[in-house]
Amino acid sequence: MIDTGGIDVFLGLDVGKGENHATAVTPAGKKAFDKRLPNTEPKLRELFAKLQAKHGTVLVVVDQPASIGALPLAVARDMGCLVAYLPGLTMRRIADLYPGEAKTDARDAFIIADAARAMPHTLRAIDSEDETIAELEMIGGFDDDLAGEATRVANRLHGLLTQIHPSLERVLRPRLQHPAVLTLLERFGSSAQIRKAGRSRLVTLLRPKAPRMAERLIEEISY
Repeated sequence: MIDTGGIDVFLGLDVGKGENHATAVTPAGKKAFDKRLPNTEPKLRELFAKLQAKHGTVLVVVDQPASIGALPLAVARDMGCLVAYLPGLTMRRIADLYPGEAKTDARDAFIIADAARAMPHTLRAIDSEDETIAELEMIGGFDDDLAGEATRVANRLHGLLTQIHPSLERVLRPRLQHPAVLTLLERFGSSAQIRKAGRSRLVTLLRPKAPRMAERLIEEISY
């Protein structure tokens, strides 16, 4: 059981990938904060600092410590807040004790905060191993997002090149995500600019990114 005797404000976070709903309650059960906020480090730091300055010791509670819940926990720990999580199944059972049936982010955030205040025995501590796993899962999630974004950008480039210069697209297609090709397209955004640059200048530009491929790539490009 987590000792909540010295807690001055209980902050429940219904976490989301892009936004969280945050509800803070005092030991007397009075709401001290109840708003949505972006799930970003600056906004989280701003909220935690505001609650610490006004109330004192803050306990940050989430309903999932991994994945999207990892960032609020990491920021809270860094700022000296106490942290805990309320297991999802436990939360759903506790929710039956509260009025209203509609599931909303605001209702869930309040239930998390109020359960931490009134039923501290339902909370689970987050040890260093849990936090490490959560941070790794968060990093893995970011990697997945970046990979998806890279694929979308590559597909967009394929489409644009096909429309503007099909022969150039055929040459670049297998290497479209190579740093040398991206540098070429960034520096010379059209086939006319590539032709104007000339072979020597293009090879000089690409050689640092592709020492063995630069000359061959330029020869394959029809300009």
